[in-house]
Amino acid sequence: MTTSILVIGAGITGLATAAALQRRGFEVCVAEARADTTSGAGISIWPNALAALDEIGLGDPVRAAGGRITAGALRWHDGTWLRRPAAERITRALGEPLVVIRRKVLTDILAGALAPGTVVNGLEAHTVETGAAGVLVTFTDGSVREAGGVVGADGVDSVVARHLNGPLRRRYAGYTAWRGVAAHPLDPELSGETMGAGMEVGHVPLGSDHTYWFATERAPQGQRAPDGELAHLRKLFGPWAEPIPTLLATTDPADVLRNDLYDRQPARCWARGPVVLAGDAAHPMRPHLGQGGCQGLEDAATLAALVGREPDLPTAFARFAALRRRRVTGIVRTSRLIGRVVNLRPAALSAAASRASVLVPEVVLNRRLASIAARSAFTAVG
Repeated sequence: MTTSILVIGAGITGLATAAALQRRGFEVCVAEARADTTSGAGISIWPNALAALDEIGLGDPVRAAGGRITAGALRWHDGTWLRRPAAERITRALGEPLVVIRRKVLTDILAGALAPGTVVNGLEAHTVETGAAGVLVTFTDGSVREAGGVVGADGVDSVVARHLNGPLRRRYAGYTAWRGVAAHPLDPELSGETMGAGMEVGHVPLGSDHTYWFATERAPQGQRAPDGELAHLRKLFGPWAEPIPTLLATTDPADVLRNDLYDRQPARCWARGPVVLAGDAAHPMRPHLGQGGCQGLEDAATLAALVGREPDLPTAFARFAALRRRRVTGIVRTSRLIGRVVNLRPAALSAAASRASVLVPEVVLNRRLASIAARSAFTAVG
């Protein structure tokens, strides 16, 4: 009898995991609480994640649907260069360009690889119980589903993670983030980040005529701009060097997303018996390395490979947890450290630390970046 696997969560990690498992012949159902999962602006897919997508047969469709970035610059808010790397720096250091793609396009590609009816929306997990015959998941609507195994890909507030670990409280990081897409082309030389004291703006081409951007600012939790988020950003970043004012001027206010940033200690237990965690449910991380979704894609490819070769799900899940914890732990720590530096108080300390980053030799940065995001940083199991 074919082993059935229930994936909780239809985000990037959940969809990719389901696609990878179905590719190996497993019966998979994905339960998603939300009726609409299309929110999001853009996402950077680094070469390590492209290698993981290649393992599940979806690397080329993602490359074809996104824009490619071959270098990454760092400037101060007045336009002076903090770091102006050589052209093709990313390609040489990481093995290929990184791809910037709209989140909806990425999730459409992942969902399009699934058998019809795989994803069931409107199912919010409430409890998880492990028994002799498998795993029973009870949903908030009272329905119950049984499966041979469960993958918790349900994010920072994961029900499955709490089943394995007990309470896991998320923590406000002290700053908020905005994301948007500007109807304006970006000079490839300016792809990267522009820094200020306690603030930053990232900007990368999204195809030939749009730019994906994000911005962060220290702010109390739960705030909203009374005159609108885009109006607040235009006032805040208006004096900064181009292209930032133009990017904000060419962004539709309806397309601006604001989210307070949270993290949480990684789950102590990632797997027990036929239940396993993946993505943010296991290892939430701050966004400064662009690896949250990328590590979820690595999780998906690794988990499916192990399920396909190990004798049973508990063995595969336990090995997955051991392998992925070693890979992810340092990335989580580095992401948190960068966030703390960018948001040091008082703002003068943040400014000094950001400007001092120019003192780190390019070869050292490239070596560290390659250990995280190069194609060779992700290796298929076996």
